[in-house]
Amino acid sequence: MPDTQASQIKTVVFADISGSTALYDALGNAEATRAVTTLTRQMGLAIKNAGGRVVKKLGDGVLGVFGDGAAAAAGVVELMREQHLATRALPQSHRLAVRVGLCSGEVVEVDGDTYGDAVNVAARLCEIAAPGEILASQETVQTLPKGLVALVRMGHMEVRGKSDPVLAYQLEWREDETTDFMTVQGGLPSEIGALGVVAAHGKLDFDWRGTQQSFMAAAGTLYIGRGANCHVRVDDPRVSRMHARVDWRQGSAVLTDLSSFGTWVRFADGAAPVQLRRESCLLHGAGEIAMSVPFADAAAPVLRFGVSSMGALSV
Repeated sequence: MPDTQASQIKTVVFADISGSTALYDALGNAEATRAVTTLTRQMGLAIKNAGGRVVKKLGDGVLGVFGDGAAAAAGVVELMREQHLATRALPQSHRLAVRVGLCSGEVVEVDGDTYGDAVNVAARLCEIAAPGEILASQETVQTLPKGLVALVRMGHMEVRGKSDPVLAYQLEWREDETTDFMTVQGGLPSEIGALGVVAAHGKLDFDWRGTQQSFMAAAGTLYIGRGANCHVRVDDPRVSRMHARVDWRQGSAVLTDLSSFGTWVRFADGAAPVQLRRESCLLHGAGEIAMSVPFADAAAPVLRFGVSSMGALSV
């Protein structure tokens, strides 16, 4: 018979590694494997040192449980700070980032493993967190002592497997760089939409206040944001440092929101703007991207785009 314990209220931590694919390209299999293994071990130690229990390791991820939310939050904040200090002097291609999801709720432990809705929600919040970001459910945030960590209300987020959106918060772990990394809140979107065109080859043109840039599909993933390392830099304090990502998938340009307060996409065909919340849409034709503030605000930071392609095929 399996060793089953009664259900308990726990805070579940799911942490995984982002950036390992680029690291393997930059360093090769042996060295990159050592770096990933070392960081996974550090993630487990951070959970243990903060008073939690490591349930299991899943590839590049670690699942842990804590008896209270405060200890869990303190542990993952310290993990983020240590990883940032350890890697900030490295080239971008040599860095690994951690992303974390936290959720408190009823769990059941069976033969050392942990089950329950809180486990699933923590894993999904980790899945949609940006690199270097901690996302926590409202249930976890309600257990935190005032002043333990700075919080940014992210709004209700669509979580895979949940019929209702989850109210999520970002835990701000940066100390000496808060003003550089924090964003000024704009509106919060509520619905998701998508429309697109698939093309054999493509090119993206951007225009930010007269500064024009062009990228071919062969350039690969592009990052848009306020950060100096972004391919398309949008210099506005309301825009997140790494606000959005564009991936080319079989010739299609796919825009994914990574921001604190959302992205809106408006196409030249006059259709209603697409509202993105850690979700994606296909870019097609020409249009505009509003960041952190909806188009209804005349002062919204707006990036213009155009997609040109060969052999376009409607979907």
